Amino acid sequence: MDRAARLAALLPAAPRDEVLNYYDSLGPVAPEAILGLWKGEELATGHAYDGLLGPSGWWGKAFRSVDDVDPLVFERRGKRFAGNPGLMPLGLIERAPGLAKSGMSAALFRALSPLLRTGKSRARLRPVDYRGVTSAAMVYDQLPIIDCFRRVDDDTLLGAMDIRGFADPYFFVLRRA
Repeated sequence: MDRAARLAALLPAAPRDEVLNYYDSLGPVAPEAILGLWKGEELATGHAYDGLLGPSGWWGKAFRSVDDVDPLVFERRGKRFAGNPGLMPLGLIERAPGLAKSGMSAALFRALSPLLRTGKSRARLRPVDYRGVTSAAMVYDQLPIIDCFRRVDDDTLLGAMDIRGFADPYFFVLRRA
C-alpha cells in the first residue's frame, strides 16, 4: 500500500501505535519545501486534544517564510484569519482530559476563536530532530509546542504536535491548498 493510501486508511481515527509506526516510516521534508497555505484535519489517536481543532473552525496553517508563520488559521463565513495560539485555553484541556471532545467546549471555543485574531506571525520553521529524523518543524513563539512534519507526498504532510507534559503527540494532516 502506498503512503497516501495508508494515510487514507488511518483517517479519521486510528490506534496511536499504528499512527506512530506510519509516521516513523515517512521521510523528512525541508522547511522551505512547505511554504504556502495548507488545509488541516485531525487524525484522532486518543489524545486529550482529539476533537478540539475541527469543531473550533480551524482551517489550517500558513507558512509565508521560515520566520513568518500562522500556526492557526481559522475560517468563519468563508473568510480566513490567523489566530494567536498563545491565547488558547490549553491549560484547561490539560487539567480536564476529555474536555476537547465535549460539544460544549467545542462550541465555546468556536465562539471565542475570533477573539484570538492576530496580524502577527506566531511561529517559525526550523529543522528539528524528532523520533530520529531531522525534518521541518514549526516552533511556536508562545507555547511549549513543536509541530514536527513528515512528508506523505509533495502536497500532504503528517504533523506530530509534540507538547510539553504529554507523553504522546497529537496528530494532524496538512494538505497544500
